[in-house]
Amino acid sequence: MTMQNGDDRSRTSVAQEAARIMADHGIKDFHVAKRKAAARLGLDQSGTLPSNVEVEAALIEHHRLYAEDDHDLSLQERRSKVLGLMETIEEFEPRLVGPLLAGTAAVDAPANLHLFADAAEELVWFLESQSIEYRPFDRRVRIQRGRSLTYPGFRFAWDELVIEATVFPYDGLRQAPLSPVDGKPMQRASIKKVRTLLAA
Repeated sequence: MTMQNGDDRSRTSVAQEAARIMADHGIKDFHVAKRKAAARLGLDQSGTLPSNVEVEAALIEHHRLYAEDDHDLSLQERRSKVLGLMETIEEFEPRLVGPLLAGTAAVDAPANLHLFADAAEELVWFLESQSIEYRPFDRRVRIQRGRSLTYPGFRFAWDELVIEATVFPYDGLRQAPLSPVDGKPMQRASIKKVRTLLAA
């Protein structure tokens, strides 16, 4: 078995502590969690910190070790609820993204959807036709390295689940924004993929 050197052990410790902080305190910002973790462990915050990918892996492991049954059940329930919404708004080509898809979502974390329409007002019309209260917001996403764009978003409740839906133009289907975790194109799950995820 390969022994970890001091730097590797420090990175692993920071990743594990950052994951615990994110899971226990609902912190979403990887950088903030890593800096807090390094401070708690008495390590130099200007040194080499673990990558977001390492922290995400530690977060998945944290859930597996400490809340496996409850967390898995909660994930399945929330994915099932969001699938119901996706099927209802199928015309918007919905895609599930973020922690709920990755399996790292905290119990009270919103479900994140990417929707596609000619205009954001189309989603507003749907929400208002269903008497669903909503709060608009702006979502800034990285499209390419060094290039970000802002899109309209809407926060609302569906079947006791908080939804944060970002509305992209239809051509946004061809190019996913860059993930804040690893800088690669963001993973998106269609209705079919979410069904497969639930079946698995």
